[in-house]
Amino acid sequence: MLTEFLRDQFFTTAWFGLMSFVWFGWAQEDPPRRWRVWLGAGSALGIGLAVAFGVLTSMNWDHPTALEGKYAWFGVLVAAEVVVAGVGCLVLARRGASRWMAWWVAIVVAAHFLPLALLLSDVGVAVVGVVQLVALGAVVPRLRVATTPSSRLAAPIMGTSLLVSAVIAAVLTV
Repeated sequence: MLTEFLRDQFFTTAWFGLMSFVWFGWAQEDPPRRWRVWLGAGSALGIGLAVAFGVLTSMNWDHPTALEGKYAWFGVLVAAEVVVAGVGCLVLARRGASRWMAWWVAIVVAAHFLPLALLLSDVGVAVVGVVQLVALGAVVPRLRVATTPSSRLAAPIMGTSLLVSAVIAAVLTV
């Protein structure tokens, strides 16, 4: 991403790779047949970046981090994200709208990148969140008329944006 903290750069690249793997996995819930190989390839690339940059993170753990002195706030942010996503999914399930769960979780994840960017002192993380929010908003009309799970559109948006961001971050580190 766009940070001066090498350890944070490596960790964010690894994390975005891992999360792209997760989102491409969720996208495989009900994909069009022609997307399947691409979703699998995205998963493989994501896990490869996660492993490679996870190793680099561990080798550079003694480097400074933007989170120094802010770990409690980071924990609060992550906890809030999990609670908001979970409560939203519970509400959707009780309303018989569980097909919207992937989209809801994606919105929560994308929105959490905005305050996370402040904690990490990394505008690149905010850019990823804004791009995701715009793309997720753009697919709402299609989701409203669809009968398929929202993971068909929301998960590839998240997987692709995270994978592209991880690749850009990897290139910027080299």
